[in-house]
Amino acid sequence: MSIYIEREIKEKFDKIKDHYPIIALVGPRQAGKTTFLKEQVKNLKTKYILFDDPDARNLFEEDIKKFEKQYVEGNEITILDEVHYCKESGRNLKYLADNGHRLWITSSSELILKKEVLSFLVGRVSILKLYPFSLKEFLIAKNQKEFNNKITERLIWEHSTYGGYPKVVLNEEIEIKKIILKDLYETMLLKDIAQNFAIDNIKSLEEFTKYISLSVGGLVSYESISKKINISFQTIKKYLDAMEKSNLIFVVSPFFKNKLKEIVKQPKIYFVDGGLKNYICREFKDELTGSLFENYALSELIKLGFIPKYWRSKSGAEVDFILEQNNSIIPIEIKISNPDKIEKSLISFIKEYKPKKAFVIFYKGKEKTVKKDDCEVIFINILNFKNYITKLN
Repeated sequence: MSIYIEREIKEKFDKIKDHYPIIALVGPRQAGKTTFLKEQVKNLKTKYILFDDPDARNLFEEDIKKFEKQYVEGNEITILDEVHYCKESGRNLKYLADNGHRLWITSSSELILKKEVLSFLVGRVSILKLYPFSLKEFLIAKNQKEFNNKITERLIWEHSTYGGYPKVVLNEEIEIKKIILKDLYETMLLKDIAQNFAIDNIKSLEEFTKYISLSVGGLVSYESISKKINISFQTIKKYLDAMEKSNLIFVVSPFFKNKLKEIVKQPKIYFVDGGLKNYICREFKDELTGSLFENYALSELIKLGFIPKYWRSKSGAEVDFILEQNNSIIPIEIKISNPDKIEKSLISFIKEYKPKKAFVIFYKGKEKTVKKDDCEVIFINILNFKNYITKLN
């Protein structure tokens, strides 16, 4: 019997589900989208259609009225899985919604969000993102209720190292975790990335993906990548776009207010899931490294709904992440161990932008709060960060 782990997205889902004819759940392959939706339709008359089925896909594309009669009529809810594979999806979804049908749709690719689809669905659809298990969901899956330093460090190491994909989390055997990640990556690479974005040179794509996985959190230099693995700037942009829209990576843009003082061009690349990142570069370490923990913190921030940026001045001062929330700017530094003092780069940012709060998120150490000028600098374990940041909403 499979175990269902309640997802944090449920509260938001419950608020909107009766106000839109279409709910679109978008996120990485195997993050749990279909499992979540199937759990919500228990005791309802429903039908689930996977568009990997060529009969269903062809009928949807060629005659939406026949598709409606075959698959949709009489249902309280119809779940359409991986609808981005279909031609004319926007127009046909609009037809079904306007005929009074309630549709819950999923997509592992951001292709469903392109303007050619959404232009048909204005006012008819609400879009939610579902990622692999957050730290809170991971702890529920592990049935962990009580903590000390050793337990906390072990669990965060596991979540950082093997990621949050439900099948990975719920399997205790390390070798099976790696096999699941291997299968997931190969499917994502061949189907979501190469097939959906018309990439023929799989070897080149694999080389590029591995290069990115080994330089996570660094500034992206098209020139350096081009020389290293012999691909054009245009190909690099195409690969990055495909990987981002397939929810494999997350691109962090620079934060700037003063173009004379700050670097404004190069993005940073992180992986949505640390387990996939580690499989790609074949590095499953017994201890967390600084770059892996930074990637992990980024992953948790996007699961909280933030779109982090980074800050770097031309003089070399750098802050890992900047959050913009409720007209406030919140700088965040990521550290394996809690440092004894506020580092110079964070002090530079505080002097320049005068934020009211700043965070130093760490893996090991004791929590504390100190004042710098008029800024409250909160040194906090990543386990407790979510509870603190949500209080600021």
